[in-house]
Amino acid sequence: MALIARLNIGETLGDRVMKVDHAGEHGAVCIYAAQRWFARWRAPEMVDELDEFLAHRAQFLAELQRRERPRCRSYFLCAVGGFALGAATGLAGRDAIAATTVAIERVVLHHMQEQLQALDGVDKQAADTLRAIIVEEQEHHDRSAARIREVGMWPKLIDPVVAFSTEAVIWLGMRL
Repeated sequence: MALIARLNIGETLGDRVMKVDHAGEHGAVCIYAAQRWFARWRAPEMVDELDEFLAHRAQFLAELQRRERPRCRSYFLCAVGGFALGAATGLAGRDAIAATTVAIERVVLHHMQEQLQALDGVDKQAADTLRAIIVEEQEHHDRSAARIREVGMWPKLIDPVVAFSTEAVIWLGMRL
């Protein structure tokens, strides 16, 4: 999917990317917060790991503040959708939590790499922010992928739904 954005007056591509990624990260925080709540009961061994996944929203917010830009219009949509997804998958347990993270991070990493290519040499601050976050997002993906059992229904069920939803939210955010 090509990186397409409808830019507001005075907004750069880097501004839009930071806004959309901040909103998406807010959705991820809501997913992990809801999953964490249920993981205390369904997958207690994952609580500390989920806590570690809550860090990037502040990095995107700092970059938005430096640019003096408001949040993306999709911010609250990401929160509601994220919380609902996190509650459903958290209630389902360990494999569903891990499968959700793998699906989200796979899509997000693809988009961040695409964004990085578009911003490299154009917006150093945005590109540097993405580079720093991509490393940690890849680690989240890999840690969760290692938790998924070879045989199980959750990855097969969750992956297409979560991947499509994540793509849709990114597409919408780039156009709002």
